[in-house]
Amino acid sequence: MAQTKHKEMDMLHGGLAGKLILFALPLAFSSILQQLFNSADVAVVGRFAGDTALAAVGSCVALVGIFVNLIVGLSVGPNAVLALLIGQNNREEINRTLHTVITFGAALGVGLMIVGWLTAKPILVLSGTPESVLDQALLYIFIYFLSIPFMLVYNFGSAVLRSYGDSRRPMYYLLISGTVNVILNLFLVIALQLGVAGVAIATVISNVLSAGMVLTHLARRNDDFAFRFRRMRIEKMPLLRILQIGIPAGIQGAIFSVSNVFIQSGINSFGENAIAGSSLALNFEYFTYDIANAFAQAAVTFTSQNYGAGDLSRCKKIFRYCMLFGVVFTEILSAVFMIWDDFFVSIYTTSSAVAAFAISRMRHVCSLEGLTATYEVESAALRGMGKSLEPAIFTVLGTVVFRLIWMATIFRLVPTFEMLMDVYVASWVFTGGALLIVYLRHMRKVSHA
Repeated sequence: MAQTKHKEMDMLHGGLAGKLILFALPLAFSSILQQLFNSADVAVVGRFAGDTALAAVGSCVALVGIFVNLIVGLSVGPNAVLALLIGQNNREEINRTLHTVITFGAALGVGLMIVGWLTAKPILVLSGTPESVLDQALLYIFIYFLSIPFMLVYNFGSAVLRSYGDSRRPMYYLLISGTVNVILNLFLVIALQLGVAGVAIATVISNVLSAGMVLTHLARRNDDFAFRFRRMRIEKMPLLRILQIGIPAGIQGAIFSVSNVFIQSGINSFGENAIAGSSLALNFEYFTYDIANAFAQAAVTFTSQNYGAGDLSRCKKIFRYCMLFGVVFTEILSAVFMIWDDFFVSIYTTSSAVAAFAISRMRHVCSLEGLTATYEVESAALRGMGKSLEPAIFTVLGTVVFRLIWMATIFRLVPTFEMLMDVYVASWVFTGGALLIVYLRHMRKVSHA
């Protein structure tokens, strides 16, 4: 099969700093765009469909988050495996793996969609969804889960593109599909009066569009990354390699939501203003975290290629650059939010009581969001070298178990909102420190192998 290497970013030679930034920033921008589009979804529902519809969509956020985090985590597998094959110059295996990735993604998507339908009602009831909004919540989630197969195909397809250095096309596709989503939201909710169903339908259509654009691009290629529907099949060895990395990362992403449920219970104890203020401040944390996570994704891809090529010294440079850029760029955006915190908070609320809680959370959490880059980049570097289980275990220990212990001990002794918020930074320090030890031990081991 003909090769078109000029379409791939050369991650194995030349300077690293510029390439890492060019690769990571479109990823960060994509994630920030997604957050903005999600905010638009909520705004349209709340403004034009009423409080009941808003509550119905809001009650599904945690459930949706579990599935989305699982999908995003699983997509690390295809990215790392394909990048490793590129580094090894194993061109023949690339196309077999590509078709396994897309086929498995579609099949898994259908399976998760069915699981979502079967578990939605019990989970919503157990999570305390009010009876008055339960029917609308179920309608929303039933339609929303139709998008899961397409969401998986898009994320797995984007992982394929990232594996050879293309982080811009996924950003363009997301910009197009997100814009369509917002326009459809307005049309279906305002013009057709479809309420929560309208928002869900818009989400499905936008996911179909983004998946279609990724597949169309891959189908138009004539090299090792060319996708052909007739070649769709799942092959055992490529699948096992993908799952070995993807499953721990996916489970880690899904379980990550658990600790936030318990922290939310603590926030709820401070009343409605604290709930609203904390939820408001969370938006800024998402924006800053997206930068740290983008450099983590860069670390996975660049490390996989260079580890496959056997260049450990370059792997170490990638780690140092991604750690530096992840912390610094994240903190720069955090500083912007902190300097003008009154202005940014006023965009969301006019209540001084709500704003006080929001600013308190921002100062205790958002101001140090750069620390998330430590454990994210460490996890990514290890996954790039094929080690996915250890990062998952230590991240769960640090972000779930550690936080539960904090809630049961320190927060119980000093039950203030500020002490509750400090659990985030403390858990980041613990997780980052633990994973740094794991990373250094692994590098010492492979360096002497």
